[in-house]
Amino acid sequence: MRNDSRLSRMLHVLLHMARHDGPFTSEQIGKMLDTNPAVVRRTMAGLREAGYVSSLKGHGGGWTIVCDLHTTSLLDIHRAVGGPRLFYIGGDEANPACAVARAVDKALDGALQEAEALLNARLQSVTLADLLVDFDALCRAGNWTIDGHE
Repeated sequence: MRNDSRLSRMLHVLLHMARHDGPFTSEQIGKMLDTNPAVVRRTMAGLREAGYVSSLKGHGGGWTIVCDLHTTSLLDIHRAVGGPRLFYIGGDEANPACAVARAVDKALDGALQEAEALLNARLQSVTLADLLVDFDALCRAGNWTIDGHE
């Protein structure tokens, strides 16, 4: 199964935006993420609709972070980018009349709901400001730059 990297990729972009004066174009973000600018625009649209970034068209335009870094959580960003369910394992309900399938689904559903609740709580407890604190500490400790090069 292919991993969905929208959350980590958009967090990457948002941290760059938080440490950059001025907007980033879709082309610049596309180069940063090694993806097509059209993919960037589609993904960033969810962040714009949620009020986390703004965009201006034309010369000098681009994407700018506008949210409060201290109150915007990783879960907020996950939801804004249309992130998928966190877990895909579980029953497929191929035969709901089968007692074995129902017993298996019941056991898995409860465990998955608990795991998803724990992960959601953790994502909700970490803000963009928390990530910047970690990022800044890493830069100070290891002489890393914003783009990962020494």
